[in-house]
Amino acid sequence: MKDFEILFVDDKRETLSLVDEYLSYHGYRITIVDSGLKAFELVKERDFDIVLTDLRMPGFSGLELLTAIKKYRSEIEVIIITGYGSIESAVEALKLGCYDYIQKPIKFERLKMLIDRIIEKKKLERENTLLKRRLEERSQYYELIGASHGMQKLYDLIDRISSNSSTTIMIQGESGTGKELVARIIHKKSDRADKPFISVNCGAIVEGLLESELFGHVNGAFTGAVRDRIGLFKAAEGGTIFLDEITETIPLLQVKLLRVLQEKKVRPVGDTKELEIDVRVIAASNNDLDEAVKSGILRKDLFYRLNVVSVKISPLSERKKDIPLLVNHFIDKFNSRGKRRIVSISPEAMDIMLNYNWPGNVRQLENAIERAFALGADEVIEAADLPSEIKRFGETLKTEKPAYALRENETILIKKALDKTDGNKAIAADLLGINITTLYRKIKKNKEI
Repeated sequence: MKDFEILFVDDKRETLSLVDEYLSYHGYRITIVDSGLKAFELVKERDFDIVLTDLRMPGFSGLELLTAIKKYRSEIEVIIITGYGSIESAVEALKLGCYDYIQKPIKFERLKMLIDRIIEKKKLERENTLLKRRLEERSQYYELIGASHGMQKLYDLIDRISSNSSTTIMIQGESGTGKELVARIIHKKSDRADKPFISVNCGAIVEGLLESELFGHVNGAFTGAVRDRIGLFKAAEGGTIFLDEITETIPLLQVKLLRVLQEKKVRPVGDTKELEIDVRVIAASNNDLDEAVKSGILRKDLFYRLNVVSVKISPLSERKKDIPLLVNHFIDKFNSRGKRRIVSISPEAMDIMLNYNWPGNVRQLENAIERAFALGADEVIEAADLPSEIKRFGETLKTEKPAYALRENETILIKKALDKTDGNKAIAADLLGINITTLYRKIKKNKEI
């Protein structure tokens, strides 16, 4: 409520004081003024969300103020307060764009209900605007989905490093967090976007063939090498090469990779000549790189050469507020692929997903949604449509939920009471129906308050 500003206009000081006291006590931000002209000047200076105005005022009436406000800022909601016998004028006000009217004497419960209804409407409008803006902003990040603080930091970092298209980058993150996707986005946002992006899973290529795959070979370099072949570094000329699971490479190859990064040249296996290359290198690993260096799995000099810019992707367990966005994204994705259509996910299923830890990260979440499509979920994905390991977690959650919900609701109620009373614990305790000693004890025990 404190994010919304209310302006109340009335030429009677006692009415101003009464409404000001009531609304302030209930936590609303209110400004009072005693004339229509003064009110309109304030509207031009400040961002009010709601204006409450008396209908009959000397000099500049409530109807005139309503008309001026709607011409100047139509999004401001106006509530007219009328005296007895002014119903016709109130109806006219509704035609001019007034949200609603209240008759005098003011019934404060109705006034509060109207204000709360407007605030809920405006909250929804703000959320929709923010979501639309985030969707527009996210379109440049392709399938990288999230609005959490961690993701916002990641977007900012991608923007900063994409322009410098020669800097080597090391991406760290658990399996399934989207390391290759981040590498592709960095490439697409750079001036190398029209050149190749080549992805290499260093752990998936047979150890003895990886050098040939990366640097190429000449005819006769080894058994089976019946013709010259360019390597992936040269194939990525002008573009980006992504070396996934870099810690899976053997020490000898790491030495050669270090030389490639320093000299910007590759030597095909069996050749005596070196080939110049212009390639941006992005490496990635799901291992703890400091530990990999300490244990000798990854050469320290290669690590420092690759880790010019470090990009760390948070696991899904640390950005759970992104789960609803991801779920909706994957529902839309799989809807576009087939004839069947799923509209949404049930509250129970979403609750389970929000509380699950997702050891397989975003990839596991995507697989869970794809499975629901494959196994014939109806229009709404239910808890029963989730994979067995997630369903089992949901059953455990059910048995633990009551105590958790009780603590959670108690926290919410105490916070609301303190908010309404501007932190006055004595009045808050009275609102909650407990004594002040009990309130102090609960605040001391609960770190979230």
